[in-house]
Amino acid sequence: MLMKKSIFLITLILLCGFVVKAQLTVPELWGMRVHDEAKVLSAQTAQQLENVLKVFEDSTTNQIAVLIIPSLEGESVEDYALKVAEAWKLGTEKNDNGVLLLISINDRKMRIEVGEGLEGPLPDALCSRIIRNEIAPAFRRQDYDAGIMAGVNSIMLAIKGEYNTENNAGGENSLDSMSTRDRVLIGLFVFGILFVFTFLALFTPGCAGWGLYAFLIPFYGTFPLVVLGVNGGLAALATYALGLPILKMILPKTAWGKTMAEKMKNNNRGNGGGWSGGGGWFIGGGSGGGWSGGGGFSGGGGSFGGGGSSGSW
Repeated sequence: MLMKKSIFLITLILLCGFVVKAQLTVPELWGMRVHDEAKVLSAQTAQQLENVLKVFEDSTTNQIAVLIIPSLEGESVEDYALKVAEAWKLGTEKNDNGVLLLISINDRKMRIEVGEGLEGPLPDALCSRIIRNEIAPAFRRQDYDAGIMAGVNSIMLAIKGEYNTENNAGGENSLDSMSTRDRVLIGLFVFGILFVFTFLALFTPGCAGWGLYAFLIPFYGTFPLVVLGVNGGLAALATYALGLPILKMILPKTAWGKTMAEKMKNNNRGNGGGWSGGGGWFIGGGSGGGWSGGGGFSGGGGSFGGGGSSGSW
C-alpha cells in the first residue's frame, strides 16, 4: 500500500511539473511593438507597422503592440493575452492606454486586449466588430499582412473616435480618414526629421551618404503614407527615390554644394566619424534611442482589466 501511494505521489509531482513547464511563456519585449513569432508577416509590413505605431504613440501616447504566435499550446486566448499585456505593461501608468492584438495562427484565434483607460473608445462590442469585419476576412484568405494592417488601422481610428464600418470596410481607407489636425501635427514632426536626415544624405560624401540614402527609403515609404494618404505617400517615395540621387550628383558641383560638403566633412572630423560612428546622427550606433526602427520601446506601466474581445477565422 505504501509503495502504491509513493508511486502515485511521484507521478502526480511529475505531472504537475510538466504542466508548469508546458505553460506558454511571454516573449521579451526587446524594444519592438510588432512580434511575429509565427513568421507570417513580410519584412516590409512588419517594419511599416512598427513605424506607424511609433508615430501614433508619439502623437497620442497610446501604445499598441502586436504579437503573432504559432500556437497557444492549450492556453485560452483570453488568459494568455492578459498575461502578455500585463507583462509588457502597455500604455502609461497614468492613462492605462495600451492595446494588445494577439493572434495564434494554428489555433485560428485572436484577441484585442484593451487597457482600462481605452475601454471607452474601444468597448468589447467594437473590438468584436473589428475582428469580424477587418481582420478575419483577410485571414481566411491567408493574407495576414492585409488583415493585421487593417486591424491595427481600425484600432487607431476607434481610439480617435473615427472608426465606423461604412468608411473603413476592409481597412483600405483608414489612413486616408485621418483628420487634418492630426495630419499637420504628425507631418511637422515626421517631415522635420526626414528633412534633417535627407540633408545629411545629400551632402555626406562617399558610401556613408549613399548608405544613409538607402536607409531612409523604408521611412519615405511609410511615414508619408500616414500623413498624406496612399497617393501622396507614393508620390513622396518616388520623389525621394529618384530626386535625391539626381541632386546628389548635381549639387556637389555647384559653389554652394561644395561649401556645404566641406562643412560636412569638417564636422565629421570634429565628431570623430560622422553619422555612422556609433553615437552621432545615426541611430543604431549606440545612443540607445532615436525615432526610427522601434528601438527603445517599452511599456509605460499601464493596467489591464480584461476588456476587449476574442474571435476566430
